Amino acid sequence: MSLQNPVFIPGPTNIPEEIRKACDMPTLDHRSGAFAKLFAPAVAGVRRVLNMGQGEVIILPSTGTGGWEAAVSNTLSPGDTVLAARFGMFSHRWIDLCQRHGLNVEIIEAPWGEGAPLAAIEEALRADSAGKIKAVLATHNETATGVRSDIAGIRRALDAAGHDAMLFVDGVSSIGSMPFDMAGWGVDIAVAGSQKGFMLPAGLAILGVSPKAWAAMDHATLPRTFFDFRDMTKAYASGGYPYTPAVGLIAGLAKSIELLEEEGLDNVYARHARLAEATRRAVAAWGMRPCAARPELYSDTVTAVVVPEGCNGTELVQLAAEKYGMAFGVGLGEVAGKVFRIGHLGMLTDVMLLSGLAVAEMCMADLGWQVRLGSGVAAAQEYLRATPSATLSEAA
Repeated sequence: MSLQNPVFIPGPTNIPEEIRKACDMPTLDHRSGAFAKLFAPAVAGVRRVLNMGQGEVIILPSTGTGGWEAAVSNTLSPGDTVLAARFGMFSHRWIDLCQRHGLNVEIIEAPWGEGAPLAAIEEALRADSAGKIKAVLATHNETATGVRSDIAGIRRALDAAGHDAMLFVDGVSSIGSMPFDMAGWGVDIAVAGSQKGFMLPAGLAILGVSPKAWAAMDHATLPRTFFDFRDMTKAYASGGYPYTPAVGLIAGLAKSIELLEEEGLDNVYARHARLAEATRRAVAAWGMRPCAARPELYSDTVTAVVVPEGCNGTELVQLAAEKYGMAFGVGLGEVAGKVFRIGHLGMLTDVMLLSGLAVAEMCMADLGWQVRLGSGVAAAQEYLRATPSATLSEAA
């Protein structure tokens, strides 16, 4: 696979040169004042991207999965009940993680292609008159199916039911690319990763923790050491870490946030929405459809394309890599082979997107699928020409 070609997997994403250079730095004493000066802008920037208000930012040397584990291990105890909907691979994996930690997971099953079922969540909360449910787990953007869930709607369900459960949100493939309002949505823990909207290599789990979730640590008894939030913040007070941090990645995170804010977060979100719609126009021109069941569920960071009957999405992904040196995402779990995924997040431009759509079309033709070369590209071109970008910043 050519490293000169952009990737169209839904993470890790393409890395801007400015961020690569920021990560490429000499060894720094992580217990020195120099590290504290580097770390502080990253923490402050994450707070702004999450729209946090009160609470603590935790940056762990890990990935989004480690962020999930940190969220539950710091706030819950063995045998506690959590409520979660399963409607894709990543909501499933968070459920599996909780079960392995000895938690009782009340699972609401929903079809893959749907989002978090608000009515069923509210019904489950209303039925829990004893208040056994300690947390509601929500996947904001289900990467496997290209589905965005309504987190504000889940908060309304909690409030309507008069339930005091915490709200934990997996925003790994949404934060930094799609609007996220931790304070406004009443999110208690938000989990992000460095390798998607923040355009960094994998290696950081990035969390926002509300005062309510922080207070839950007083009674939580699940074991934790490496992921202990209190150990982290004690070390933060002196500008450091309780162990060796990923110094280069933290420097890159500060640069990433600088680039996002130079473009303007609203412009970043508009750019992602625009590229996502261009992708969907191409998919329609191919005679296909997104896996997401309805337009209000469409993700702005990844489109899972349902392939025609008799076709295999995994074969397209493999051919694209082998013949054209370009990466798309395979289908996962229940949609394995039934879809291929186009990631359109992070550092991405009109020109880069069009190259990916063109390669996808060539692969379809090579595989004998019924597609007219240029149809999807032309549909995307028409849309992009008619809806100019809000910014031409190279920092995107």
